[in-house]
Amino acid sequence: MTESVLKRKLALRKKRKLRVRGKISGTSECPRISIFKSNRTVYAQAIEDVTCTTLAAADGHKLGLKANKEGAKALAKVLADALKAKGIERAKFDRNGYLYHGVVATFADALRENGITL
Repeated sequence: MTESVLKRKLALRKKRKLRVRGKISGTSECPRISIFKSNRTVYAQAIEDVTCTTLAAADGHKLGLKANKEGAKALAKVLADALKAKGIERAKFDRNGYLYHGVVATFADALRENGITL
């Protein structure tokens, strides 16, 4: 991939991220779940934007999970268990500028399967 193509892809992701982020905000009852994926692993955290604190987080690297659909399902289960332990059943999903496809969509679906309403 050439440098100009990479710059364009990153610029488009940043634009999508700002557009999505401007519309959603998390509270203590309904936090914002933000996902980050790299080529190797996936990370997710539940954020309360009122006080700018992280309520729960799941790190795919520490769990030894890869950035594929199976890893996203396992990570969603870990995050859902952590949220349920804190008494949180509802959340808002922040796809962080990524397209709702593949790993990101699988992560969101797995959260729903584990009892978190998005």
